Amino acid sequence: MSQIKFGTDGWRAVIAEDFTFANIARVAQATADFWKSEVQSPKSKVFGRELKVIVGFDRRFFSDRFAQTTAEVFAGNGFQAVLTPEPTPTPSVSFAVKHLNAVGGVMITASHNPPSFNGFKLKSHYGGSSDSETCQAVEGFLDRNPVKSTPLAEAVKARQIKITDVRPAHYAALKKLVDFKLIAKSKLRFAHDALFGVGAGCFEQLLAGTTCKVTTLNGAHDVMFGGINPEPIEKNYAKSQAYLKKHPHDLCLVTDGDADRVGGMDGRGNYLTTHQIICLLLHHFIVNRGSGREPALIPSEQKLSGLTSAVTGLRVVKALTTTSMVDKMCAFYGLPLVETGVGFKYICAEMLKGGVLLGAEESGGIGFPNHIPERDGIAAGLLLLELLATEKVSVNKMLAKLEKQFGPHRYGRIDTHFPLEQRAALMEFLKTNPPAKLLRSPLADVKSFDGVKYVAEDSSWLMLRGSGTEPILRIYAEAKSDAAAKKLLKLGVKLTQNKIFR
Repeated sequence: MSQIKFGTDGWRAVIAEDFTFANIARVAQATADFWKSEVQSPKSKVFGRELKVIVGFDRRFFSDRFAQTTAEVFAGNGFQAVLTPEPTPTPSVSFAVKHLNAVGGVMITASHNPPSFNGFKLKSHYGGSSDSETCQAVEGFLDRNPVKSTPLAEAVKARQIKITDVRPAHYAALKKLVDFKLIAKSKLRFAHDALFGVGAGCFEQLLAGTTCKVTTLNGAHDVMFGGINPEPIEKNYAKSQAYLKKHPHDLCLVTDGDADRVGGMDGRGNYLTTHQIICLLLHHFIVNRGSGREPALIPSEQKLSGLTSAVTGLRVVKALTTTSMVDKMCAFYGLPLVETGVGFKYICAEMLKGGVLLGAEESGGIGFPNHIPERDGIAAGLLLLELLATEKVSVNKMLAKLEKQFGPHRYGRIDTHFPLEQRAALMEFLKTNPPAKLLRSPLADVKSFDGVKYVAEDSSWLMLRGSGTEPILRIYAEAKSDAAAKKLLKLGVKLTQNKIFR
């Protein structure tokens, strides 16, 4: 039997190598054993809860069969498994876990990874990704007990497996989360690049019968994702960019393979960074949803007077690798900012504490208040439409206005090979030997709770951080220009080439 090692919020592996039906059954049995122990433990937050679990799946090869095997194992262990009948967005499964008061959920997906991969992602009772402690606990139950399973037909007849589409309840909640009437009458003409993922058709369904015109791009069910990894980054947008140049729209939204992350382009196919999208949504939550007046018209000593109590005092949460424009916006409006390690699980932990206005990460994962403590690409897309319907100007004009107020921010990232066994020494060296300046700006801060991040006085920054399981070092940078960001990335590479590591 192959060794199974859990990562950030579950297990992923290459289909037919380690990701097999036998291994899926082993992991499902361990998960069932863990959740059953939690239900029986007075110290657990799910103590005494009904043994109910939600099982969903994406469009990857054999995802439906892997999900069926998972549900059969839960049924064999006395659970009621709610199994989705077709590929379903991850946030719909997460919402169902919370909405149906389940012990937890399993999503069969490898999100944005290559088509050869699949994954077994854990969702906890609160409707968000399970934390590291939970994943490690499930891993500890592996192979303690033999696999117990009830065949699908038998389990359905016994009502141990209930085949249910969980999307309608999620979509209904999304319509309440946004000003849906405003969007419905806006006459927006927008495109949605689904990157061949489960988000295909979701905006058409949500906005059916409204004045909005939706064009879905790359919506076919293709287990090879059209030859790309379904991640919302510019190199995957080529076909859609060519289409939008010929057929302009107001905006193009992009969702990843399991629709929990968002990306975008303007109406003519020009790339929007996830950082820009995050800042647009933060602006919308503060200025439009918070009843804020235009910042330029407010004297500095009165700049918070236009914000309602619904906004003031709420925290904004961002991962370390997210644009420093967020820092400047929070400072201007007097909003507390919490900076976390990389990974939405850290943002989720802050959201569970309450009092969060917005939680966001560089990869396009954004979480919203009064919803689930989970990234939701469909919710983010609807809120961007709400923003356009509210301000009635192009996304480019909005971005130009933000840059005029808070300055230009240009971001870059590269992934380099670096031996795992030398990483700890590298991080210690970077932490204890920081550069005096980043380009021409004196160093202001060094943050080392997840990799090492250098922050300069002019707010430019450089960060180095390793992959959790691979010999890959990620180097991130942000500066006032693309040229300056590239120089910082080169500096990052140079720092890794110190002779003590080679």
